[in-house]
Amino acid sequence: MKATQLNAKSVSTRLLESLSDCDEVVVVMHDNPDPDAIASGWGLKVLIDETVGLPTRVIGGGAIVRAENRHMVDLLEPPIELVDDFEFDDRTAAILVDCGAEASNHVLTRQGVKPFAIIDHHIPDQRSIKTPFSDIRVEVAASASIIASYLREQAISPGAKLATAMLYAISTETCAYESHYSSLDRLILPWLMEFGEPELLAEIHNAPLRRSYYGDLLLALQNTFLYDDVAMCFLPRADGVEIVGEIADLLIRGDSVSRVMCGAVIAGDLLVSARTQYAEDNAAEMIRETLKGLGGSGGHAHRAGGKIPNVGESAAAIDKMSNMLRDRWLDVCGVERKRGTRLIAKREIVQHLDR
Repeated sequence: MKATQLNAKSVSTRLLESLSDCDEVVVVMHDNPDPDAIASGWGLKVLIDETVGLPTRVIGGGAIVRAENRHMVDLLEPPIELVDDFEFDDRTAAILVDCGAEASNHVLTRQGVKPFAIIDHHIPDQRSIKTPFSDIRVEVAASASIIASYLREQAISPGAKLATAMLYAISTETCAYESHYSSLDRLILPWLMEFGEPELLAEIHNAPLRRSYYGDLLLALQNTFLYDDVAMCFLPRADGVEIVGEIADLLIRGDSVSRVMCGAVIAGDLLVSARTQYAEDNAAEMIRETLKGLGGSGGHAHRAGGKIPNVGESAAAIDKMSNMLRDRWLDVCGVERKRGTRLIAKREIVQHLDR
């Protein structure tokens, strides 16, 4: 069904009508795109292909790093491109999905290109810019839910693979500590389940893991310290960026842990992830304050992440930055600065190594 046949007040119709003067569309995902960015970009391409028919590409920078995400891409084959650079024409509509315009981890920021539209569910920065179209819903669990609602409004079937990608995206965005579902999520989930493939979804969840992943996991657990109800973990190195968020997800499940910060130095940059279970906390604001003057960040009420570029790879530089972030995070959490206790006692580590 074409957009002109529908209620002109629907959000998806307003988006499609805003593209009338454009020659092509480039959907931009954030770097190292996660399932939500991938499913959202893919869904938006299907929406545009099936309605206004403009040439549409879905691009992102970096690489697909997490095992489940790589497996998802291998199985579902989304029409995405990972690029180092991209040329934007004046009549190209650059639509940013699952990411804010002010974030530093996407190609638009690096090239100084203003987005034509933003579709996102993250808490926007106060510096957020005005665009011809914007749909930012922080109460919604996943950007994929928003894009799926567009397809539903336009009576477009997502098909088995896209529906499976969207279901997986929503599940990753609602894991453990972030288990809220808005009315939109509750509406979209059963609709997507009519099309999705449970077998494919299960296979993605059980993706094979590289051997190096277990080395990162062991190093992370050995370097986790507790400060009252705050867990902190800093890795001097990591094989993959996915370990930072995964360790934060694991630690926040601790029965005596309510807030977490995890960091790792990868290719000279310090990546951090933060989690909180307190209703009154705002992880996005907390991590922004922690990284103030050092790097960029973004996120949700209960989870957030950021990057400090070019910290170097020397032990002295990493220790200095780690100590600074530890002190800042404890201050933000309102926890007294003191010597932390290991999550796993050092004597236990040494004892088991000798066996």
